[in-house]
Amino acid sequence: MKIAVMGAGGIGGYVGGRLAEAGAEVTLIARGAHLDALRRNGLTIETPQGTVRLPEVRAVGAPAEVGPVDLVLFTVKLADAEGAAGALAPLLGPQTRILTLQNGIDSKAILERQVGAGRVAEGIIYLAAYIREPGVIWHPGGVHLARADASPGDPVMAALFALNDRLTDLDILPDADARQMVWGKFVNLAAFAGVTSIARSPIGRVYETPATLGLFRDLLRENLAVARAEGLRFPDAHVETTIALFRDQPYEQKSSMLVDLEAGKPIEMPWLSGRVVELAQSHGLAVPANRAVVAALAPFVTGTPAR
Repeated sequence: MKIAVMGAGGIGGYVGGRLAEAGAEVTLIARGAHLDALRRNGLTIETPQGTVRLPEVRAVGAPAEVGPVDLVLFTVKLADAEGAAGALAPLLGPQTRILTLQNGIDSKAILERQVGAGRVAEGIIYLAAYIREPGVIWHPGGVHLARADASPGDPVMAALFALNDRLTDLDILPDADARQMVWGKFVNLAAFAGVTSIARSPIGRVYETPATLGLFRDLLRENLAVARAEGLRFPDAHVETTIALFRDQPYEQKSSMLVDLEAGKPIEMPWLSGRVVELAQSHGLAVPANRAVVAALAPFVTGTPAR
């Protein structure tokens, strides 16, 4: 199976590396010093359980260097999504599928504006993975689960799911309700990203600080109310179930938005808490916790301001 990873940073590099380890023919599309290191030394994945080195992984700087593939994993940051989607044409053959593992609820629509309907499968991933240094991905432990639209009858997606038994520290499983799947992560991630970023703290510190944990709970409640207004189904226990889920994650786990914020990079707030606020307004709902996150992080949306 030929797979191209569009945006081979922390998440894309980890998933692409695990797929290559399982026998898929993977090409990582990256840039800058990370690309240079991948070409020179291959890919290294570090975890608390050990280190995996893939010296032969293929890495390029642009889709035009790859040609048509069976599957494109789309893992770029949301701020780069429109431009990256517009560059996908060289990767697309008649049967190529694009699986988006981006955050938020807008990725499929962004992609379909560029590549048309019928090619894009929605997916989500619960995974902490960061570029520790160029060419090296760090996974601190915790959940490593991806879910994707089951896409019955699609041979490309079936081939991807068939790889699951050969994957190490990663599960890629089919989901029959893609919209519910995407919204389920959106409700949780927007709260997790919002609270860790506004507090500049990993999840462990959030849980040991009652006021900050209260903010996390408020964000989840607001996100759930918006999801229900949009017609999604969630049990009443969803907020406390999510609180319990994140309590089991490593103390030092950070949202990718906090990692980007600390590095002075653009952040995905407009597509997370910002999107919650936008949808809440359309339904006449009050979301003061999300509005506080938006107000506090607005100066950093395009990166750390010049002093």
